[in-house]
Amino acid sequence: MLSQESLQQIDREIAKYPPEQKQSAVMAALRIAQVEKGWLANETIEFVASYLGMPAIAAYEVASFYNMYDLEPVGRHKITVCTNLPCALSGGMHVAEYLKEKLGIDFNETTADGKFTLKEGECMGACGDAPVLLHNNHHMCSWMTREKIDQMLAELDGK
Repeated sequence: MLSQESLQQIDREIAKYPPEQKQSAVMAALRIAQVEKGWLANETIEFVASYLGMPAIAAYEVASFYNMYDLEPVGRHKITVCTNLPCALSGGMHVAEYLKEKLGIDFNETTADGKFTLKEGECMGACGDAPVLLHNNHHMCSWMTREKIDQMLAELDGK
């Protein structure tokens, strides 16, 4: 189900906890699985749960609670726009509307070519940098303007 490399990464996460508490590595294990697979299908979540010795429903509860986990396929570039109040007051909603217009999609949709998925996100802990975007759960983009969005999309379109 997962590559040997991913299993080794999960094992390193498991080793951070006492043996009887290896299920504590569930968030890291789900992240590792998602990086390999691109998203978390039910079978992948079940595999991770089994690997950690926990009920599948418990792993699914974690995966469905946090918005960093994708339970459906997403584009190569997932762009999450913070629309929490501080970002909204600092232009986050305008950024979201501009991205929708530029990409021709709404939140929770993917472009026809499979390159971009647009998501709405909660606070990313960077209110002073508002409005902020998160690219593929790992790269935060701060103080986003139309110009910066155009530049970002042009760079990502080539990847």
